[in-house]
Amino acid sequence: MKTIGKVIDINISEKKGVVKKPVEQGVFIEDYGLEGDAHAGKWHRQVSLLGIESFKKVEELGIEGLNHGDFAENITTEGIILYELPIGTRLRIGETIQEVTQIGKECHVGCAISKKVGKCIMPKEGIFTRVIKGGVVKPGDSIEVL
Repeated sequence: MKTIGKVIDINISEKKGVVKKPVEQGVFIEDYGLEGDAHAGKWHRQVSLLGIESFKKVEELGIEGLNHGDFAENITTEGIILYELPIGTRLRIGETIQEVTQIGKECHVGCAISKKVGKCIMPKEGIFTRVIKGGVVKPGDSIEVL
């Protein structure tokens, strides 16, 4: 059975280490990442994803006023526990196919996200992918575990 999730938001920033802002759609380029985003490039962490479920955990800690993109995620998702996906898992997201390359990451010192939010959830629950097949992704698109 295929697991189906949903894209809630596409978020972008021109600089690393800052919160991202939602955009109407994202153009994802094969083996590069999200067009116009500071984290795109020919490396293993081209795209970052974080589930709305993780946002809810932080809100339950009493942190209010969170916006999608505050954790610097490119794609805010719903319906899939992302950090439980094995590395190498392929996802069909909108028109794209992306492969999970890393679960979590080290949070760098002086990170704007942990300063604003108080706690960054990306290091434990965010995942990273590389773009296998490029295309457009929009809020509302489905995410399918292949």
